Amino acid sequence: MSDDRLIRLPQTRLTRRRLLAGLGISAAALPLSACSFDTGSPAALSILEKAEAVTKAVQRALLGPETAMAREFPPGAISAYFKPNGSTDPEDPGYVALLQGGFKDWKLEVGGLVERPMKLSLADLRALPSRSQITRHDCVEGWSAIGQWKGAQLSSVLNAAGLKPQARYIAIFCADTLEETLDNTGRYYETIGRIDAFHPQTILAYEMNYAPLKVEHGAPLRLRVERQLGYKMAKYIMRIEAIDDFTKISRGRGGFWEDRGYEWYAGI
Repeated sequence: MSDDRLIRLPQTRLTRRRLLAGLGISAAALPLSACSFDTGSPAALSILEKAEAVTKAVQRALLGPETAMAREFPPGAISAYFKPNGSTDPEDPGYVALLQGGFKDWKLEVGGLVERPMKLSLADLRALPSRSQITRHDCVEGWSAIGQWKGAQLSSVLNAAGLKPQARYIAIFCADTLEETLDNTGRYYETIGRIDAFHPQTILAYEMNYAPLKVEHGAPLRLRVERQLGYKMAKYIMRIEAIDDFTKISRGRGGFWEDRGYEWYAGI
């Protein structure tokens, strides 16, 4: 979904340092060079892991029950402009071909630790139980916008596929490439935990503001996991997999931006 680009990392580093300080992480951590967070140095990653643990604990405590809902808004609160960020026009040949065909041939692949692997068209997804919600999107860069989203609840897809007991995470693989790399780790992906996957507000959105998703906002399908930051909201979804461990995917941190220093658990 690519809601944040590499070119904006310097601003994010400053925000992260303020966050670490605010969470009470040792001040000795703060003088680390900014590039440490990009290179994934052991010292930097250790600090980020400590901050992530605090962030997750605080968020769970503030929200209370695992089913606590993110705030929803009335239609009149919808932002006049919702910034399309990160990838806005994927150049992947497969995606371009699907776009040119109006996504008639697009299918969501569902696999991994499920009893019934499947492929779902947009019509199939629209036939599943849906949810419409008006929520605020909070970007790690510091901006927010309110939009209406409608889509199939991720829990309905997982229940239809028959999630196996050992599945702990849901991995989302996307069509957009944000960075050309020799090890092919530049393709966008994201992972979320089982609890958030089954949250009632976690949906696979195919509509935004009462109309089909536009390309710049992730057509034909994007993730909405409303209790987390924007970079978790993967766009251009092609495949989801139920997995028990994400350390063997790409660089092993659980997402494109997590592989580059962001926290895996981006609760708000």
